[in-house]
Amino acid sequence: MPDGPQIDTTRTHSARIWNYWLGGKDHYPVDRAAGDQVAEHFPEITDLARGGREFLIRAVTHLTEEAGIRQFLDIGTGMPTANNTHEVAQAVAPESRVVYVDNDPLVLTHARALLVGTEEGATDYIDADLRDPGKIIESAAQTLDLDQPVALMLMGILGHVPDDEVLPVVRRLMDALPSGSYLASYDGSNTSEAYNQAIEVGNKQGDVPYLLRSPEDIAARFEGLELLDPGVVPCPLWRPRPVEVGSHRGMDQYCGVARKP
Repeated sequence: MPDGPQIDTTRTHSARIWNYWLGGKDHYPVDRAAGDQVAEHFPEITDLARGGREFLIRAVTHLTEEAGIRQFLDIGTGMPTANNTHEVAQAVAPESRVVYVDNDPLVLTHARALLVGTEEGATDYIDADLRDPGKIIESAAQTLDLDQPVALMLMGILGHVPDDEVLPVVRRLMDALPSGSYLASYDGSNTSEAYNQAIEVGNKQGDVPYLLRSPEDIAARFEGLELLDPGVVPCPLWRPRPVEVGSHRGMDQYCGVARKP
């Protein structure tokens, strides 16, 4: 029997399509065809993909440098690319501990091969579904000290969760983390008709539908937490670096970072 997951290269995979938009190498012709079809309807999709990664970099940098966070729980890892959570955090604080979570064997295989952290810190991987918070927390506790603050990273993943499950999932995860923990999250917004149509096209081909939501719905996941300035805004507007000021690429996804009191 061959080792590892068997990859069906005849079906699209959302993580591989996202990797394609980010300029990565882990995708197949079927993924590129689907990605190109979405891009035909909404060329800004590559800007959204890169804008989400740029937000992750800025958020993790802030949480590590300014907030003193040394533990990260990143759910919905996706295919490894440049500037992953552990790379950003451990570049600032090598002792940082990062746990990645995904439920796709292909993603986890790539992650275990490529996401290697520092000797001072720790990098671990959990095979679990976002909609099973209990399993995630129990497994994460083997690497993270859940008596100390943790940054929960939900980057572009809650769009794959049905409307009525989003808030319960977020609250169960945050309830398990101590005061001083943070939630950093972004998702695509339904603020562009072209993007709405493109996602509709993509959902007809994709393995797991992605649901665009209003900025108000995205903001709701931060209720009960202390939002950092500038609040819930399009990704390019969340604390842009000097070279990014004035950029209006990829505005149709909203993000925020908030602290648990």
